[in-house]
Amino acid sequence: MRLTAFTDYTLRVLMYLALEPGRLATIPEIAAAYGISENHLMKVAHQLAQTGAVESIRGKGGGIRLARRPQDIRLGQVIRASEGSAAIVECLTPEGACRITPACRLAGILAEAFEAMYAHLDAYTLEDLVTNRRTLRRLLAIQP
Repeated sequence: MRLTAFTDYTLRVLMYLALEPGRLATIPEIAAAYGISENHLMKVAHQLAQTGAVESIRGKGGGIRLARRPQDIRLGQVIRASEGSAAIVECLTPEGACRITPACRLAGILAEAFEAMYAHLDAYTLEDLVTNRRTLRRLLAIQP
């Protein structure tokens, strides 16, 4: 499985915010730190606010910050929300058109694999990704 760029950016935004959980950060600031598109990050921030992972403050002096503690944000949940519920393979959709679906075991095997992957990711939190705060701050040019 390959995660989408959207999920990659989602995790990057959360890591950035987790470096200083109470501070408001702006989309331009995060985009500059990672060298990625502000437009993409706007979509990511919107989705993160909808899921309750971040709090969004509008207006002058606004920005986004974590809505929960980093140790309360499970990676599996974040990735599930970001990736959505699209089927891994066509035969797992209600309109799956594969001729061998009634006899094929691939769908079940893939479904088990994804559940195992998400179970593994659920064992980790956002806090686990930022235990090396000093190095991350330096690499992202975040001033204390």
